[in-house]
Amino acid sequence: MTFPYAKVLVLGATSGIGRALADSFIAHGSKVVAVGRRQSLLDDFVSQHGQDKAFAHSFDVSRVADIPSFAKSITADHPDIDCVLLNAGIQRVLDFSKPETVDIDLVQEEISVNYVSIVALTKAFLPFLLAKDGPSTLMYTSSGLAFVPLARVPNYCASKAAMHHFILCLRQQLSESPIKIVELFPPLVQSELHDDQPGVENPRSWGMPVDLYVKKTIEGLAEGKEDVPVGTSVSSYDAVEGARAVAQQALVDAVKAQTRQS
Repeated sequence: MTFPYAKVLVLGATSGIGRALADSFIAHGSKVVAVGRRQSLLDDFVSQHGQDKAFAHSFDVSRVADIPSFAKSITADHPDIDCVLLNAGIQRVLDFSKPETVDIDLVQEEISVNYVSIVALTKAFLPFLLAKDGPSTLMYTSSGLAFVPLARVPNYCASKAAMHHFILCLRQQLSESPIKIVELFPPLVQSELHDDQPGVENPRSWGMPVDLYVKKTIEGLAEGKEDVPVGTSVSSYDAVEGARAVAQQALVDAVKAQTRQS
């Protein structure tokens, strides 16, 4: 299987989907720069794959103010990066039928990590990618919950919906650039993302095994897809995105027509 990336920067690479994708990228011939908070897990990643294929950098994406200097440093060290995967995320259970249990600080943290940091990382890496001679890719781990929300995690769903709409606008704004915008739509996948699930026994057992998810995602990437829904996200994607694309194009055309008349 021919794979399109020479060196991939993977944010959130220490566990779950990020780690599994990073492993698979290397298995398909790409080099990987892994980024995460836990240095010991980053060291394990480099040790597993070797220093000729795997590189590591410790960084916490919640430090939004430090993102510009992080991006400048990482691209100076690895000027051959041609794909950036923005994968970080957290998920909190919030029950607004019991408003006294809702911690707004946790709401803000979830929005900051899942959405604001993604926008900040996009802004920080775009100058580097736009300056490259050849094609490059900005890739995002979204969610099927961007289309169809799950009531027990309302803020997580909102953050993913916000990111999805940001990506749609970004893709349109960069349509004449050599940067490809790719959005991944996992279903419920077995990972530590679901550890914060009060009253649920063994939440990491929920959903699709991460290896199966990654296998199907890699197949979609190798085919050159811009949108890669997997599992239950496929039906949500199919139900929403076709009609959304038609409506969005109609809006674009209407705005263009109005602009010409002004």
